[in-house]
Formats: sequence, structure tokens, C-alpha cells
Amino acid sequence: MGWVYEVWAALKFMFWGWESRLAVFFLCTTIVMVFGIWLYRGRPTSFATFLFPREVYTHKSNIIDIQIFAINLLLGVAGIFGAVLFTPIVAKVMLSNFIGWQGTPFQPLDVTWGRSALATLIMILAMDFCKYWAHYIHHESKILWPFHALHHSAEVMTPLTANRNHPVFLLIRNLIYSVVLGTVQALVLFLLIGQIDLVTIGGANAGYFLFNLLGANLRHSHVWLSYGPVLEHIFISPAQHHVHHSSAKKHFNKNYGEVFAIWDWMFGTLYVPKGYEKLQFGVADGKGELIEQPHATLKDALIKPFVESLEEATGIEMVKRKTKDGVAPAEGH
Repeated sequence: MGWVYEVWAALKFMFWGWESRLAVFFLCTTIVMVFGIWLYRGRPTSFATFLFPREVYTHKSNIIDIQIFAINLLLGVAGIFGAVLFTPIVAKVMLSNFIGWQGTPFQPLDVTWGRSALATLIMILAMDFCKYWAHYIHHESKILWPFHALHHSAEVMTPLTANRNHPVFLLIRNLIYSVVLGTVQALVLFLLIGQIDLVTIGGANAGYFLFNLLGANLRHSHVWLSYGPVLEHIFISPAQHHVHHSSAKKHFNKNYGEVFAIWDWMFGTLYVPKGYEKLQFGVADGKGELIEQPHATLKDALIKPFVESLEEATGIEMVKRKTKDGVAPAEGH
């Protein structure tokens, strides 16, 4: 019965751990934010209907979200994703190399509030930069895109859609995190503080606590929340992430960032909406025409990405695809 305990522990962390955006506390703060938005919009419907629209939460796409969530939870309990999450090992190896290149014994600097604050900022920026590029390469690589397309095939969005990820996508993302963050941690250790102290760890966790507190769950939801054009050049708003999921051609490959918009601004992928935009979610072809739902079942969601990735790698088409109008899609998003 050990696996039952492990599943329970994973669920407990998911819904009660401070590091999870699905924690009950963050879900409650999200409800409070939605209540404020509902009031601001003049109470267009009953609050219950505004918060939980039937057409969203009973949609087949949401059922797939739930199934994918369960599969990834079980794979996580089995240790599949943790097998490629080895940031401490990379940090230790890189630190040893830095010390070796220095040619003199390692002498850690005194830990000060200033150094800890700088280390915290660097770690938060490094994590977000890492997430930007992991996201970017999955869009730009035709071989990797099918594994991320599962996330984008969501036709409606709820907070659980954030977990609508193919296991291969999660493995590749964790591998990137391990290498990049391990190297950054080694540099922080070597140049700034000599040890990852509780102040630094607490500061980094506090940063993501604020992110989850201030609307992270609205990024995957039916509720539009914009920060305005100034702040949306610095932080990615829920509205900007909605745009990222849009099937409209003008929105393709925009707003890859998670917390900070500075990476998108820096690399030319930023899209700042001028006002509310009515969006349609799902995977589209190069012309912005919706493609018939490629992941209508759990089997399709797990198996089709392998087939499509193999097609891109070999140039051999194995599956015919159609748009909702019955036209074969051109190559695109």
C-alpha cells in the first residue's frame, strides 16, 4: 500500500503545499480576485455562473485536462520526472570546476543581506529565463512542438490546464532546468555567497509565492485580467497568456514568458493587448484556421505526439489532418 501513501502525499503537496499554484490557499485568493472582477464588470451573471461556467467545466477538453493531470501525478510519484531533475548535482560539479579553474582554495564570502538579496534576484531571473527558453524551443522546434501542442490543444481553460502537459515535455523541461539552474547556482555560490542560505531560498520562494498569490491561476482560465500596457512590458499578465493560447495567426508564438515579460520584450516575442480581445483557444494551422481536436481522447493525447514528432523527424506523413472546415491544414502553429 506504499504507492497509495505516495499518491496521497503528492496530492497533499499539490493542494496544500505553498509551492503549488493549485494549493487551496491560492485557489481561494483566485476566487477573491474573480469576485472583484465580477463586481467591476457590473455583475453580468450570478457569481457562481461567472466563476464556474458550465460550458467550460463540462467541456470534453477539461475532461482531458483532468486525465492528463492524473497520469502525470502517477508518473511523478513513480519518480519519472525527478530522474532528470538533478540541479544540485550540476551545481556541485560546476562549482568544483570553477574552483579548479581558479587554482586556489575556495574561500566563501561572508553572507550579507545584500549578497543574499542579489543571489535571490539572480536565481528568480534565471528560473524565469529558463522557463522562457524551454517554452520557446518547444514552439520553434518542429520535432518538439507535438509534445507541447497537447497543452495548446485545450479548447477551454481552467487552472488545471496548466498541468495539461505531455510527459515528454516535462522531462525535457526538467532536463533544461537542471543544467541551466545548476550552473547558475554554482556561479552564485562561487561569486556571491559561498552557500545557498535560508534567506536566499526563502527569498526565491517568496517571489513565486507572490506570483501564485496575484493571479497565476487566472493565466489558464476564462477570466480576462490585463495589467495595462506599462506593467505588461515587465510582467506577463493572465490576459497575455490567454493571447499565447489564442488560435489567431497574429498571436502565434507570442508571450512565452511565465513571470517576466522582459524576455519577450528583449527577443521580439512580446504582445501587449490594447484592450479586451475575444479569443478562441486551440491548435490552428498556418492560416489561423482551427485544426480538428487532435487530442480528443487520453490515448490520442499520449500517443499522437510521438507519431507527429516522428513524422517531422522522418518526413513521412502517417496521419491525415483536417481543420474544422474539412480543409487540410498548412504548416503552422
